[in-house]
Amino acid sequence: MHYLLRHRDVPGIQALVTYVGHGGYEGLRRAVSMSQDAVLEEVAQSGLRGRGGAGFPTGRKWSFLNQSSSERYLVVNADEAEPGTFKDRELIENNPHQVIEGALIAAYALRATDAFIFVRGELLTGYESLLRARNEARDAGYIGSHIFHSDYSIHLSVFRSAGAYICGEETALLESLEGRRGHPRIKPPFPAQVGLYGQPTVVNNAETVANLPPIIMNGANWYRNFGTDKSPGIKIFSVSGLIARPGNYELPLGTPLDTLLHDYAGGPRYGRSIKAVIPGGSSVPLLVPENFNVPLDYESLLEAGSMLGSGGVMILDDATCIVRTAARLLKFYRTESCGKCTPCREGTYWMTAILERIEAGVGTMDDLGRLPDIADHVSGKCLCPLGDASLPFMLSAMTHFRHEFVQHIEEHGCPMSAAVTHTA
Repeated sequence: MHYLLRHRDVPGIQALVTYVGHGGYEGLRRAVSMSQDAVLEEVAQSGLRGRGGAGFPTGRKWSFLNQSSSERYLVVNADEAEPGTFKDRELIENNPHQVIEGALIAAYALRATDAFIFVRGELLTGYESLLRARNEARDAGYIGSHIFHSDYSIHLSVFRSAGAYICGEETALLESLEGRRGHPRIKPPFPAQVGLYGQPTVVNNAETVANLPPIIMNGANWYRNFGTDKSPGIKIFSVSGLIARPGNYELPLGTPLDTLLHDYAGGPRYGRSIKAVIPGGSSVPLLVPENFNVPLDYESLLEAGSMLGSGGVMILDDATCIVRTAARLLKFYRTESCGKCTPCREGTYWMTAILERIEAGVGTMDDLGRLPDIADHVSGKCLCPLGDASLPFMLSAMTHFRHEFVQHIEEHGCPMSAAVTHTA
């Protein structure tokens, strides 16, 4: 049964009348009948962890909010630009009311005076879907003054970004919301203390808040029936690459990677075999076949040498050139770097240049030492995670597939050129 992707079971659920007819906004009704502290406690007990990539416990994150200010804000991050990740896009396009209801529940628990949904600039369909849903919900009285005859009032805005990947970082997102260029802020102070317009702010991912209506309706113990003890609940996995059935799959955390790849996504196409998998979007280390039985939860993937991240599962088959893939991913981070931090700006530029010359057949063995050396000068030395995010795939590729890098150099070109029929 679908909870997050239930629009697949309920055609037309993006319309308010259909959403309400299938229990929509009952979670909000129940939430405002509870105290704010009770809602916060229910979410904390559920063990829900942030779905944007870091996996930080949501209830604990909420508890950091500075309560001394009379103005507090909630920002829902739907600026989904991580390569290989498209879960939030499906939610906001096809089930916008669940994201809005979740945002309203979170805002209530936080005693927020205003809520904002920040949408990636390229996701025009999702932006328009959220706007229509917001207007329907406002006209029906689910947004505004004295929701369900309670003392709680909330204003909700939908904001479309300028399209920069860096705006997915929470402080750059806040800068963009305030009308400035999306550059990351120095931390501390953290947004929970000084955020949007200088007021305490919580930034939650769109999938994170979409979990709230079923949690409030069914309870924390129900939610903990899914997943593992430390990684409870359900998660959307975005599967892409050369796989028979790419798409979004809603599964309990702890589901084995092999099960997702073969039982749900249908396994590799064209009689190929799977060479490697990136399990959490482009910013995490790859996994090789001996790790394909790993449970898809935060702790197990970390133990296996990777991370769950955003849940973007990218499949690389045996026709994929690892060097070419590394060069393409580094080029993405080079292009999307805001340029504010020298290690990120220069590091992504030079790593891309080196990888491209290795792929072109003009690299040297010295380049294999330069890449990790440059990575060391980037790691941990930037204001935001973008610089660090550019490194894991390349470094893991050089560990597991070093022979491919060497072949490119010794054979003065890509040894897989004749076999490659696609790129990851």
